[in-house]
Amino acid sequence: MDKNLLIAVLMGGPGSEREVSLASGAAVVKALRDEGCRAEAVDVHGREILLPEGTALAFNVIHGTFGEDGTLQELLEKRGVPYTGAGVASSRVAFDKNLAKKKFVDAGVPTPRAEIVDVSSGVRLPEMAAPFVVKPPREGSSVGVHIVLKAEDAMAAMEDAARYGNDILVEQYVAGKELTVGILDGEALPIVHIAPRSGFYDMSNKYPWMSGGQGSDYYCPADLDEATTRCVQQAALAAHQALGIEIYSRVDVLLDSDNRPYVLEANTIPGMTATSLLPKAAAAKGIAFGELCLRIADISLKLRS
Repeated sequence: MDKNLLIAVLMGGPGSEREVSLASGAAVVKALRDEGCRAEAVDVHGREILLPEGTALAFNVIHGTFGEDGTLQELLEKRGVPYTGAGVASSRVAFDKNLAKKKFVDAGVPTPRAEIVDVSSGVRLPEMAAPFVVKPPREGSSVGVHIVLKAEDAMAAMEDAARYGNDILVEQYVAGKELTVGILDGEALPIVHIAPRSGFYDMSNKYPWMSGGQGSDYYCPADLDEATTRCVQQAALAAHQALGIEIYSRVDVLLDSDNRPYVLEANTIPGMTATSLLPKAAAAKGIAFGELCLRIADISLKLRS
C-alpha cells in the first residue's frame, strides 16, 4: 500500500460505544503512523463526517450505532470515499441480530434456538421457557442483554430490552466457554477464549476501565483440541460468509460441554486497541497490530478503489 495516501481514522460517533471507539481510533492512528502512514484522527459527532482534504481511505472504527449498522458506509459511498470493512448490506444484516439469526439458520450455521418477541403493543414474555437470553437486536457490546435463569426474572429483562426496540430476540441459553474468532481476508485466526471474572461478558467485563467492573481473562490460542478448534473456526467462517461480510470481522461463539459450537453474532467493527480481541488473535498468528491495521487498509483499498 502507498503509505503517502491520507487515511482518515473515523472514531467516536453518536452511539453508546463512543468512548470505546475513541480508544480504538487512537490506537489505530498511532499504529498507522508508527508504520509510516499518513493517518489523521477524525472525531465524528452526530452524523456529520468532516473528512480532511485529500482523504484516500476512511478507516472506520465507530462501534455500534451509525458506524456499524450501514449508515456510515452508505454516506461514504455516496461521497465516493473508500472505507474499511463490511459494506452497506452486510453491515445492516450483521448489526441486526434478528436478520443475522435468519441468515445463520438458512445457511445451516450452528446457532442457539431463538424466537422474536413483538412488544410493540406491550411487553410480554416469550413462549420459550427459562433459561434464556434476552437481547435488543440492534445494540452492540452486550447493551441491554440479560441472562434469565429463573422465570421470575423474565419480565424485568424483557422490560429493559424493550427500551431499545419492539422486536426483542430471545435465545436458548447455552452454558459453556465463551470464544471469539477473528476472520481476516477469508481466513479464521486463532481462537480467543474469554473468561469473565464474574457473570458474563457484558460491558463491565469487556471494558472495566470504563465501568469499574472486574474484567476478564483471555487465552489465545484457546486450549482446545485440534478437532474442536477446527470445528469452531469453521462455524465462525460459515457465519461470516452467511452474512456476506467483506474483509474482516470477529465472530462470537459459545462452546457447550459436548464441544458443540453455537454462533451468537458477528461483529463487523470489533475493538481495535492493541489489547482488543481481534488484535490478540492476529498476534497469535504472527501479525503485529500495525501490520493488522495496514492489511485491513490495503485489502479495503483494493476492494473499493
